[in-house]
Amino acid sequence: MPSVFSQKFTPESGILSLMSDLGSALAQARQGGDSLNMLGGGNPSYISAVQDFFRQAMQAILDTPGEFEHIVGNYANPEGDVRFRAALAALFAKEFGWQITERNICLTNGSQTAFFYLFNLFGGPYTDGSFKKILLPLAPEYIGYVDVGIHNTLFKAYRPEITCYADGTYKYSVDFNALQVTDEIGAICVSRPTNPTGNVLTQAEVTRLHALSQQHGIPFIIDNAYGTPFPNIISSEAQPIWDENIILCMSLSKLGMPGVRTGIVVANEAITEKLGAMNAIYSLAPGNFGAALALQATRNGDILRISNELIAPYYANKTTLALSLFRELLGDTPARVHKAEGAFFLWFWFPDLPIHSQELYQRLKARNTIVVAGHHFYPGLPEPWQHKQECIRVSIAGSDDTLISGIRIIAEEVKRAYQHQ
Repeated sequence: MPSVFSQKFTPESGILSLMSDLGSALAQARQGGDSLNMLGGGNPSYISAVQDFFRQAMQAILDTPGEFEHIVGNYANPEGDVRFRAALAALFAKEFGWQITERNICLTNGSQTAFFYLFNLFGGPYTDGSFKKILLPLAPEYIGYVDVGIHNTLFKAYRPEITCYADGTYKYSVDFNALQVTDEIGAICVSRPTNPTGNVLTQAEVTRLHALSQQHGIPFIIDNAYGTPFPNIISSEAQPIWDENIILCMSLSKLGMPGVRTGIVVANEAITEKLGAMNAIYSLAPGNFGAALALQATRNGDILRISNELIAPYYANKTTLALSLFRELLGDTPARVHKAEGAFFLWFWFPDLPIHSQELYQRLKARNTIVVAGHHFYPGLPEPWQHKQECIRVSIAGSDDTLISGIRIIAEEVKRAYQHQ
């Protein structure tokens, strides 16, 4: 008989499917298998100049006497490497004027670990007998949030307002007329840019959500994995914000280093101390390699330079190509695409699609084209909504040939579905 924990965390899930597809695709590619159009996972592109930069950082570590031995031979503090946290604090203070120190920063073994900590820290059963939820003001939201709660029904989400444009794009906005922050809410969380849609909440939306969190005395969590100042995969004028009531979550993954599993949480000291305590219990300490590879770049500002000069332009060009393919290949269908304001995904919407997005996923997979079915991206929104089964997430991080081949196959299968075949 399985434990309750086993039943909660071992069944099939959207994030497991996504990561399994990604791992299988990468393994197949390394082994020289059949060509696969990998448009599914969140793996960043291999940007040669960025990889060269971090290869040089690795070489510098190897060439510095005692440095490699320190990195592999010692545990970090429970909050993560002190040198890197101090460098980050100095960078944020210089760039944005934030009054922070290394004590306001905690590292985790990837952002997913950080959200497991945070959502269960502010959601679930409280000692007073209440049960708190994490408010997602706008769904769809990140697939990785869905199953991280120790307890079920951890999220409360709201449908967005949808604005459609003449060029075949559309945009989600927070429906503040419907949004309610009740006593059952333990924290508010948004991703910006939003995974899966590429949506960037406006500065006005962020300001209003921040004010609501302050009014109700709860944290405002901002998932900034794709945002500014690094990796800066964002095309809007969005500015990062932080104060004692904001928990800002960042990562080294989308800089091109997902394998080092380094999440970054900027928060008030009471929260970072709790996260450090949780690190100690769950993993003793965060890993050292990510912090070590990014240390010098953070100290001298190169982490901003490679974001602005290498990463942002690269994904801007990929977005331009992907959108042109969308218009060319799907322009004669009812299909729409969310405004691509950040991250490296396109969020396709097929209004009145006769088949479920999961069926479309299966048809595409049968043709060696991997996407992510849209219905996985609605934590906290269990009620039926046709829109949930009409969307797919498409990564643009693959090669140009992969994008061209993959979007062509998507177009063929979508047209077939609209023709009821």
